[in-house]
Amino acid sequence: MPNELPSDYADRLGMIYASGVSAEHKKSRGQFFTPTPIARLMASYSTSRGASVSILDPGCGTAILTSALAEHLAKNKSLRELHLTAYETDVNLISFSERSLAYLKQWLSDRGIVLSYILCVDDFVLQHSKKNSESGLFDIIISNPPYFKLTKDDERAQAAKNVASGQSNIYSAFMAIAAQQLRNRGEIIFITPRSFASGNYFKSFREYFFSTVDIENIHLFVSRKDTFGRDSVLQETVIMKGRKCKGNAHKHKIALSSSHGMKDIEKPSVKIYEASELIDFNTKEKMLHLPTTEEEERVIRLFKSWDGSLQKYNIQVSTGPVVAFRSQQFIYEKYRNGTVTLAPLIWLHNVNKMMLEWPLEKPAKGQYINITDGSKTLLLPNKDYILLRRFSTKDDKSRLIAAPYFSRTTKAAFIGVENKVNYIYRPDGKLEKEEIVGLCALLNSNLFDTYFRTFNGNVNVSATELREISLPPHEQIKYIGKTIIDTNDFSTTYINELINEIFELNHITYE
Repeated sequence: MPNELPSDYADRLGMIYASGVSAEHKKSRGQFFTPTPIARLMASYSTSRGASVSILDPGCGTAILTSALAEHLAKNKSLRELHLTAYETDVNLISFSERSLAYLKQWLSDRGIVLSYILCVDDFVLQHSKKNSESGLFDIIISNPPYFKLTKDDERAQAAKNVASGQSNIYSAFMAIAAQQLRNRGEIIFITPRSFASGNYFKSFREYFFSTVDIENIHLFVSRKDTFGRDSVLQETVIMKGRKCKGNAHKHKIALSSSHGMKDIEKPSVKIYEASELIDFNTKEKMLHLPTTEEEERVIRLFKSWDGSLQKYNIQVSTGPVVAFRSQQFIYEKYRNGTVTLAPLIWLHNVNKMMLEWPLEKPAKGQYINITDGSKTLLLPNKDYILLRRFSTKDDKSRLIAAPYFSRTTKAAFIGVENKVNYIYRPDGKLEKEEIVGLCALLNSNLFDTYFRTFNGNVNVSATELREISLPPHEQIKYIGKTIIDTNDFSTTYINELINEIFELNHITYE
C-alpha cells in the first residue's frame, strides 16, 4: 500500500497468513498475532535513545512488534543502526517474516537508518538455555510469546527449570530466558497472560524475574476477550515493561495503567505506585497485585494492615484427594444400605456460598464413596471443615465460593472430597463453629473477592494463594461467625453488610 507503515504491513501479512491455516495449527503453537494498536503501545514504552540499538524478538511471527518498535525508535534523530535477532519456529510463516523484515529494512533505509537482521528458525528456549549461551547481548527485547502449558517432561520445561519450574506455561520460560539476554539497564517488553502474577506454578519464575528486572510499566487489559478478539482468546492479559538491573533494591516506581480492551487503549487510566505496593517482595510468593480502581487500592491497604494468616491460627488448607477418574470403582451414584459402607463424596457443584448442598445428584458425579481398605488413603476423617471451590466458572460472579461442612452431616467415620475442592481444617484439633462460619463468611464476601481479583487473573483458587492471604485478628473472625450464628442470617447480603460495617468499608463500592 502507498506510504504503508511497516507495522501495518506486518499486520496485513499476519491476517493473510492466519486466513490460510487452521485454528488448531495456531492453537497448538500458542500463536496469536499482536494487533497493531497493542504493538504500538508496547513500543511506546521504550525510552532507548542510542545511535546503535540491538533488538531481540524471540517469537517474531510477521515482525509486527519489531516493526512498531523500529517506527518508535526512528523518532530519535540520532539513531543510525538497528541490529535485530529474531526467532520463528513455524516454517510456514518464515516467508512472511522475511517479507515483513525486508519492507522494514527499506523503510528505515529511506530515513537514513541501517537495519541488519538475523532470522533464526530455532526454538528460542532450547537455543538459549544451553550453559554456553551468551548473555547480556541486547538493548531491547520485545515479544508476544506463545501461550501453552508445558508438561514437566517437556524438553523446554527441563531446559528452563531453573527459572520456570513445575507445570508452567511456555511464556514464562520465554520471559525468564529473555531477561538473561538483556544488557544491564536494557529494556524488556512483553505481552502475556497475567497468570504469572500468583500461584505455585509460577513461583520460581516470579522469584527470578522480579529479582532480575525492575518493572517500570504495566498495562492491564480488563476484558478477557477484547485484546486478542480476532483469535477468540479468553485471557486476562498484561503488557509489562522492565529494565535489567544489578543489585535490585526494589526502590523503583511502577506506572500501572489499564483499559477495557483496545477501544480505549489510547486513553488509559494511569497511576504511579512504589514497586513494593504492588509486589510482595518480603514474602515467599512474590505475588503481583494489579488494582484498577481506588476501591481496590483501599482493599489492598486493608489486607496489608492485617498480620493474621491461616498458619498463624494453626489452620491448614489442602486439596481434595479424590481424583474421580482414578477412583471410579469406589464411587456410587445411589446410597446402598447394608451391602457396602458408604461415605459422602463432595464435588465442586455441592459447594455453594455458605451452604453445602449434599446429596445433589448430577450425571457422572456420584455422591457416595465406598469406605474400604483400597479407598482409605483417599478419605478424610469426618470432622468440621470449610470447603472451597478450586475453580470458578464463567457463570460465577465470585472467584471464592465456600461452604461450611459439619460432621453431623453424616454418621460415617469418613468423607470424600473431590480434587476440584479445597478443604480448610485444623490439623491437630478441630475448628470451632464460630471460626468456621466467620472464616467462611470472609471468603464469600465482596471484600475477599475484590482482593483476590487484584492478583489472580484466572479461574483457579490454589491452596498456595490461600495460605498467603492476610487475615484479620482471630477474635474478629470468631466475632463475625458468632454474629451470623446469633442472627441466623447466612445470606451474602447480610454478610457483606456486616463485614463492611466491621471494617468501616461502607464507602467502598465493589465492582
